[in-house]
Amino acid sequence: MKRGGVPPLLSFRGIGMMIISRLFGSTESDADRESIRRVRAKRLTYIIAVTVILLVLAGYSVTISSTTITPVQVYETFINQILPGTFDIPEKTQEIVMRVYAPRVLMALFVGGVFAVGGCITQTILKNPLATPYTLGVSSSAAFGAGMSIVLGIAAAAGTYGTILNAFLFSLIPAAIILITTSGRNMPATTMILIGVSLSYLFSAANTIMQYFGDADAVKAALFWAVGDLNGTMLGQVPFVLATLIFTMAAAVFLTKDIDVMRMGDDTAASLGVNVKRVRAVSIILACFSTAVAVSFVGAIGFVCLLAPQISRIFVGNNLRYLLPASLVTGSLLLVMADIVAKDLINPVMLPVGAITALVGAPILIYLLVRNKNPIMG
Repeated sequence: MKRGGVPPLLSFRGIGMMIISRLFGSTESDADRESIRRVRAKRLTYIIAVTVILLVLAGYSVTISSTTITPVQVYETFINQILPGTFDIPEKTQEIVMRVYAPRVLMALFVGGVFAVGGCITQTILKNPLATPYTLGVSSSAAFGAGMSIVLGIAAAAGTYGTILNAFLFSLIPAAIILITTSGRNMPATTMILIGVSLSYLFSAANTIMQYFGDADAVKAALFWAVGDLNGTMLGQVPFVLATLIFTMAAAVFLTKDIDVMRMGDDTAASLGVNVKRVRAVSIILACFSTAVAVSFVGAIGFVCLLAPQISRIFVGNNLRYLLPASLVTGSLLLVMADIVAKDLINPVMLPVGAITALVGAPILIYLLVRNKNPIMG
């Protein structure tokens, strides 16, 4: 063999592979396509399975109560809303079902989805498994705003909606401060998270001082609000959260391609034409805004935004095309399950659902973090 030449065996092998590839197609390519198909099927199976379980549990949850209304009467009431007069159900029974039972379950479905999607966006854009809108200060600032209304009587409007509006407006403050302080500067994502944590401590301290001088009953109500609960849900509030969920998902899908590229690194994303600062800012605003809407109605229900994306990553990976819908249905499922426990554990006493999510969510999260050393990478 001459210097620099190709070994005869290698040449024959290469020629043989070329002939086989031309005649029968690429075997490796077929294997890759089959592997991709299996992965896609696994992801879709998870999303569909969780959705089915979610609908079944939601159907069961709506029948749980401390009254004498039977599950059959609940479903007959729903049918009567579509086909009036189909079943002879007392007017008072129908009113209770539509004003108490249904709103609570619907709110659990939609709020859980909002929290999960917000957490998924924040964790991905900041590349940190512990990053959520709560970490950025949304919950503590919302609790302070609600506390001002409940304890001090200082609110942007009167009554219940004054508390809701206060909580919403104050919950946006941390996101605004983070974006203002980091704009025009090349700060790492960790800095944003630390600023959010600092703001959380700041609002929590201010809330504690305010409650120290407040009336005992008002302080109790403020603390109960901060834990998070679905007892006070009204049917008129549900459309606001549903519209927020739809808008958040639509905007997140629009940003999916750029966010996925940014997972490879800011420099790589910038070289591929992604406006890194703008995408990160819009994503944080989107996650914090949607979470703020949900928190203002139900309080700071914890762990859903942190836990749902982590569970979903185990089954669908990091691709946002699958991770977003998987997180949505997983978050809804977690909150519906927590609500069932809150209503049924010591019925007729209804526990605050926020306490249930914390009690159950904390050990599950610890297990996931120990099981997976790098959870954000799936």
